[in-house]
Amino acid sequence: MKNNTSARPRTVCPALAAALVASLLLAGCVSAPPFAYDLPPQPEIASGYTEKPGWASSKFAVAAANPLAADAGYQVLKAGGTAIDAAVAVQMVLALVEPQSSGLGGGAFLLHASGSTVEAFDGRETAPAAADEKLFLSADGKPMAFDDGVVGGRSVGVPGTVRMLEMAHRQHGKLPWAQLFVPAIALAENGFKVSPRLASLLKADQHLKKDPVAAAYFYPVNGEALAAGALLRNQPLADVLKKIAAGGSKGLLEGDVAQAVVSKVQQHPSNPGKLSLADMAGYQAKKREPICHDYRAQARDYRICGMPPPSSAGIAVGQILGILNNTNAATLPLVTGIGGVAGTVAPTPSADWLHLYTEASRLAFADRAQYLGDPDFVQAPAGSWMSLLAPAYLADRAKLIAQQPGGQSMKVAPPGVPTGARMAYAPMADQPEYGTSHISIVDAFGNAVAMTTTIEGAFGSRQMVRGFLLNSELTDFSFAPADADGKPVANRLQPGKRPRSSMAPTLVFDKASGQLVMSGGSSGGALIIHDITKTLYGVLNLGLMPQQAINLPNFASFNGPSLLEEKRFAPATIEALKARGAEVREMTMTSGLQAITRGEAHGTQLWLGGADPRREGVVMGD
Repeated sequence: MKNNTSARPRTVCPALAAALVASLLLAGCVSAPPFAYDLPPQPEIASGYTEKPGWASSKFAVAAANPLAADAGYQVLKAGGTAIDAAVAVQMVLALVEPQSSGLGGGAFLLHASGSTVEAFDGRETAPAAADEKLFLSADGKPMAFDDGVVGGRSVGVPGTVRMLEMAHRQHGKLPWAQLFVPAIALAENGFKVSPRLASLLKADQHLKKDPVAAAYFYPVNGEALAAGALLRNQPLADVLKKIAAGGSKGLLEGDVAQAVVSKVQQHPSNPGKLSLADMAGYQAKKREPICHDYRAQARDYRICGMPPPSSAGIAVGQILGILNNTNAATLPLVTGIGGVAGTVAPTPSADWLHLYTEASRLAFADRAQYLGDPDFVQAPAGSWMSLLAPAYLADRAKLIAQQPGGQSMKVAPPGVPTGARMAYAPMADQPEYGTSHISIVDAFGNAVAMTTTIEGAFGSRQMVRGFLLNSELTDFSFAPADADGKPVANRLQPGKRPRSSMAPTLVFDKASGQLVMSGGSSGGALIIHDITKTLYGVLNLGLMPQQAINLPNFASFNGPSLLEEKRFAPATIEALKARGAEVREMTMTSGLQAITRGEAHGTQLWLGGADPRREGVVMGD
């Protein structure tokens, strides 16, 4: 990878790495590996907004939200591992160094491509068997306050990330499962430096220190949050990782670790949950058909693949792009705006383009609220999720947008009715959505991964067990199971059900050749859908490098106000949107985009990487 980190010196601990490998391989009964992990220098990349150069490599690349995690994936790829091998190593390090976003206690979606063949792996958390649709209702029958549902055992679903990765590794891994845990174990036992982002989130969080285990780990001296640069070790997590390395996902979902998780959830003193040992042991990762659709940009045809339900993102992203293609959006160039660093200028979308985009988003999010849920419980409109992406349907939806100069915003769009569909559900009311981290990888064998991983809100349920945090994923279900007339919400909580998600791992292919064009995704709750759509549009329609597309200011609508990243748009742009009748809100929109695209320089095929300047991520490769 040609960048300012690839030539860095390494801190080499061969004896430690060799000992770890030997012990894990002995437990796993596999042959000696060619891979030995080198502890890298500890990163101290600031959060906030840090300009990043973009990266290029020729053989393979990995993009992740923390340099230590990216480095673990890089070393696995360097040792001959596959994209799936690298994803396992990256996720385990993220569980240690970015505990606010993902980990052993959460869930994930993963898209894998081998050539042009795409598979979707569903590791989304599930509702406990003893939970029902009244879980988040107060004694008066009304939905409880969001934070009241989050903090404690009530919000914890059955974690699925590890079992899903195990399934994917069985099919597409090359290096032994056990050795993929060596980087995370070495960092947990030797310590890592707390990143500025983790430090700032620890300082701001009001609930994490209420858990005695988390308080002792994150607030060790007089209840003060760890500062950036503090060396943090996590032996309990290292011990759990060793169990999983030796025994697979059973090391987490069965035995003493599972018992510790269940006890923590059920015995919370004020907000206990329903999770059981049977729920843990019985969790099943699933393979699903990806949501793939055609997309035309700059006279070139692409195939865009995303996650199917229970993720809403594959459909929502496709709807927004498809609706925009039924407008004149492609004729509207970028205009001058404000850079991410104060005092600089940068290209931004125009007011006319933002009007079209936010209207398309309102239409997509209206359908999302109306139809989307776990496909094992919710029937797709007209019998197929692809009915929501049918070209004729999207063309009809686009007719609702006032495209003429000065045309007014819908403000709130109605859901559509695909041909043959009926309104079987009530629309879900808005609820907060948080969290997540994204990983994109391409290996030297023609494989690619796009994986988004989460424990939901920052620090999840704020419950720590054996060195890792438990998810708060059940709060992604609708707190209200039905509307005022008793009509059920598609995304209501039911036993064994997976909550609707916004996670949007995405793979793009050239339709004619089948060649991979892009792997990308983001963190950021429901904003993920807009973050990846922005990046796709920037790369495919505007011809931008991935770093340039990621750098564009963020914007969104969830079928309400038009949301703009604060201090990034010219006042004239904001006033023009208001003149169209839109309610405009400027706000912090801290995306966590990672993307790798195929490029060419001087006749040489390259992988071009980008990482969000709003986070701490990097891209590494050779």
